[in-house]
Amino acid sequence: MISSSSLWILKPCPSKSSKFQSYPSLLPLSSPPPPCYRVFCRSGSSQRAASTADLSFALHDALDSSGIDTSHARENRKSFISQIQKLSDIERETSICINRCVDLGRTALYIAAEDGSLISHSSVSFPVDVFLERLDDLSMGYCSHYNSSCRLSPENFLESIENYLYFKKGFQRPGATNQAEPQALYLHSVLAHRSGSAVMLSLIHSEVLKMLRLWGLLDFDVEIFFPHDLHGLPRAYDKRKSKESDQPHIMTVQMLLEEILRNLKDAFWPFQHDHADSLFLRAAYAANCIDKSNVIQESGYHLASAKAAQRSLRRGACTSVRFGDMRGALSACERLILLKTDPKEMRDYSILLYHCGLYEQAQQYLKLYQETKSSSSQSRSTNPVSILEADAVEKLIVRLNLIAMEEGWTRPFSVKNFLGDQW
Repeated sequence: MISSSSLWILKPCPSKSSKFQSYPSLLPLSSPPPPCYRVFCRSGSSQRAASTADLSFALHDALDSSGIDTSHARENRKSFISQIQKLSDIERETSICINRCVDLGRTALYIAAEDGSLISHSSVSFPVDVFLERLDDLSMGYCSHYNSSCRLSPENFLESIENYLYFKKGFQRPGATNQAEPQALYLHSVLAHRSGSAVMLSLIHSEVLKMLRLWGLLDFDVEIFFPHDLHGLPRAYDKRKSKESDQPHIMTVQMLLEEILRNLKDAFWPFQHDHADSLFLRAAYAANCIDKSNVIQESGYHLASAKAAQRSLRRGACTSVRFGDMRGALSACERLILLKTDPKEMRDYSILLYHCGLYEQAQQYLKLYQETKSSSSQSRSTNPVSILEADAVEKLIVRLNLIAMEEGWTRPFSVKNFLGDQW
């Protein structure tokens, strides 16, 4: 029996049904060619997602105050939230191969759409539906080229999909030095260039499998083996033959969304020149909240390159993200907080706000982090990195309290340097 709070709905994708005429042999003769559908469910918002409605984020308002139009970014953020609000705690732990409550392809494109409008300042709306059609075309392309594969064994059937994606279509991982480049981290770019991160290739692979299941061509349970190295490709396998060693490589909905956003956070983190073990410590070093005796100094050449890269970003030109981008980092942090992942995301967001001169908001999120941490039953970590981070948090709290006493948050601040002109 289907609950009224979890109603399955099929939404047609535009201009697709005619493409099925080329492979009617895949379906029983009595069945009409199916239209292309994307599957999602209408469910009640989970309490975990709904609680984020009270959070106030700084990025869009700060950019507006700098004269940058954020209307497209705001719209795409709302669309992102509308997707993740469909997730319950159980659905967050559902494998991406069987999830139907969140349209993961659409959600990934909303992430790309928001960041694209923030960084390029484009006045043109991002064509989400165009790239969704391109994603659906992959599934239909497989059917038209492998119209006898439904008679294969499960192993050979899954192998034929891999051959289609990784050989015929040429999807691949980028080289080790290009893992953090934007075109490997955004779905629309991966679809265009056919080179992407492991999480993006996993998403594409799972979306193809879900469409094939919807059309009745896949009738057994499948998992995606997610590679944790720099070169491996995501592989589908018959779940009936899974081993205990496969468990760490299963990608859930929550893990996939976190991985997408953490990859972007890592790539856009503005403090890239030192080699601290955590992003927070890099920003803490830059804020003089921790001993700098072990910081590796950047050469004059690299600092000049950083300024040149940021000038290119200001013009909306493509450049390396080696030197980071505050807008992209803040955007990733805000969405990670909305996902209700690790409380440390609030801490990391806070120190970025501090660097932008948004002291009151920085203090608010640092307090939220401290409250969440104190309510946790976890004992104090003895890990050296965690100890350094805790010390830096205490110093940042003291500094923000002093600023509040001296200025009462009334001193005008400028966020344009980081968010508009980028150094």
